[in-house]
Amino acid sequence: MSTESANGAQPGATDAVRVDAPTERTNPRTADIDLLPTLDILHVLNTEDRTVPEAVGRVLPELAKAVDMAVSALRSGGRVHYVGAGTSGRLAVLDAAELIPTYNVPPTWFVAHQAGGASAFQRAVENAEDDAEAGAAAIEEHASGADFVLGLAASGRTPFVLGALAAAQRLGAGTGLVSANPEAARSAPADVVIAVDTGPEPITGSTRMKAGTAQKLVLTSFSTAVMVKLGRTYSNLMVSMLATNAKLRGRTISILREATNEPDEVCEAALTAADGDLKTALVHLLAGVGVERAAAALAVSDGHVREALRSLEH
Repeated sequence: MSTESANGAQPGATDAVRVDAPTERTNPRTADIDLLPTLDILHVLNTEDRTVPEAVGRVLPELAKAVDMAVSALRSGGRVHYVGAGTSGRLAVLDAAELIPTYNVPPTWFVAHQAGGASAFQRAVENAEDDAEAGAAAIEEHASGADFVLGLAASGRTPFVLGALAAAQRLGAGTGLVSANPEAARSAPADVVIAVDTGPEPITGSTRMKAGTAQKLVLTSFSTAVMVKLGRTYSNLMVSMLATNAKLRGRTISILREATNEPDEVCEAALTAADGDLKTALVHLLAGVGVERAAAALAVSDGHVREALRSLEH
């Protein structure tokens, strides 16, 4: 059996191992995995992994609600908080960190709270996931009623996460829960429950596997959709990044060339005129207006390139 509980912490914790949780049930398809040659082991694991995207697909309506709640929070000046323990918390930290360079978002927009603190990112912190008061304290200290709080718990029962969600509801914040246990998740203190039924793990109870993969897919889709809705992309291009070094400047030139079909020298001149601001350079080239007017249109449209372009058509 896995050395981690349904939420990535060490066994022995309250509620950590429950045989009625889908992830804790024995998987009959992998019962003989320890008898197989290496390639067959990998085939078996790959077959199990391929069930995860379909399971995520079944909860897209609920995920859409969470996205819209997060977008509403950010547009009103609030923030998005991720809360998790063990594997769930590590995936949350990773997703929040990657949004900053990818979409040039302020570091305060997405805040990840992991049971056990920063040290738990590399090593399990004993009993941290069982501390509901610590989860509540993290939210009470850092969140407000204008925020959206998304908890992640494979078991649907992690006290640290449930404590945080309950505190968020007391503050009046929007709440969501991502879980691999549909039954337990129904009673969670959350406005929207994203219960991905990934079933029994290939290695019983090791939720860093299918449940973790599901959480990664959910988080990536969630944050990407939020960025798209907030205008941090144009088409499928990352147009919110700033050219702060030679490598990124080369990437921004490529994006401008892709979006405008202009040669590199024209794109480089536009980026220079826009002081390295990719969106301004893009609107400048696509609308055929000066960089000052392009920047003003973007300011009025809250950074949405398509809305800025539409406003310049009139």
